[in-house]
Amino acid sequence: MNITNLFKIALRAIRKNKMRAILTMLGIIIGVASVIAMLAIGQGSKRSIQSQISEMGSNMIMIMPYDVDSKGGVRMGASNIQTLKNKDYQDIASKAEFINAVSPNVNSSGQFIYQNNNYPSSINGVATSYLSIRQLKVKSGYMFTDSDIQQNNKVCVIGKTIADNLFPNGEDPIGKIIRFNSIPFEVIGLLESKGYNTMGMDQDAVVLAPYTAVQKRILAIDYLQGIYCSAETEDLTSKAVESISNILAVNHNISNPEKYDFEIRSQEELSSMLTSTTDLMTVLLACVAGISLVVGGIGIMNIMYVSVTERTKEIGLRMSVGARGSDILWQFLIEAILISITGGIIGIILGFGASYVVKTFANWPVFVESWSVVVSFAVCTAIGIFFGWYPAKKAAGLDPIEAIRYE
Repeated sequence: MNITNLFKIALRAIRKNKMRAILTMLGIIIGVASVIAMLAIGQGSKRSIQSQISEMGSNMIMIMPYDVDSKGGVRMGASNIQTLKNKDYQDIASKAEFINAVSPNVNSSGQFIYQNNNYPSSINGVATSYLSIRQLKVKSGYMFTDSDIQQNNKVCVIGKTIADNLFPNGEDPIGKIIRFNSIPFEVIGLLESKGYNTMGMDQDAVVLAPYTAVQKRILAIDYLQGIYCSAETEDLTSKAVESISNILAVNHNISNPEKYDFEIRSQEELSSMLTSTTDLMTVLLACVAGISLVVGGIGIMNIMYVSVTERTKEIGLRMSVGARGSDILWQFLIEAILISITGGIIGIILGFGASYVVKTFANWPVFVESWSVVVSFAVCTAIGIFFGWYPAKKAAGLDPIEAIRYE
């Protein structure tokens, strides 16, 4: 018997019991749709995290002072540790390899005041290159210059949140004098809005000023609280970190890495940690959703057993007129595969629909990977073969005479 006839017989059997076939497909449909939707949510979250980390500066390297010797069992905060100096920043800027931007960082928390309006936040003392490191852009006005840094000028660039709170009536902040606690700063620029990051932090509640002004006019210190760098490419981040470590080790006269009085962190590490977490959650979600595929497969096996029992006499008649055992096996196996594949196709459509609904109404980041569709379809086909084989094998092994006599 040729394959075309076997398909026709299988389709005729499915059409004869439409409702039973649909209910059998239901487990496969739900399983495939769930797997695609869960993987889409997981991949969407992963891409969203990577995108937001990239906005923070995908190649960013953070150098922070480190308290090697704890005092009384309590380590000092980074703002109080005096191991990073201006010379470290200058040497990194001039000597470090694989680096395209460097900026020192000092900051102080306090109250920003303009007339009757105030807002609590921090002022960050940085260099002009800080904008490129953090991928910030000036929307209006301009960024302070190297001349402002050299002269310790009290000028600043503010974020949208600061502007909205200090100038609630929509007044142009450029050229206005705001006070940080009691110290006046002239607003010379307004940053483009970046919104909230992955950790829920407002990236627009920022005020940037020359680091020398913050060092001398606010904090009265001669050390740095941190140094930000940007590697030339993300792939070169580890080499850049090694170069920076060597420079600081020489500057601080430290040969033992365990005694370093600084620590270096990169966005690559943060990205790797967060994406590995989302990957784990995606796998768990997919496994939970995949359970329904197994349940659907068991449903196919159960129905095929029922079908073999109901059609025992038919099987006997086919064998008596020359049908071979392999023909009978393929007849039932094709029927199981058709049920599984049809359910898989419907499940894929519903999976896309569910992903769209989640994205539209729940406003979750969703991305359907093409491989998830291919894998889901392949799995449901394999399930049809696996769970349909045994009932088909049983049908093929029936004795024709006993099958004809079966009541």
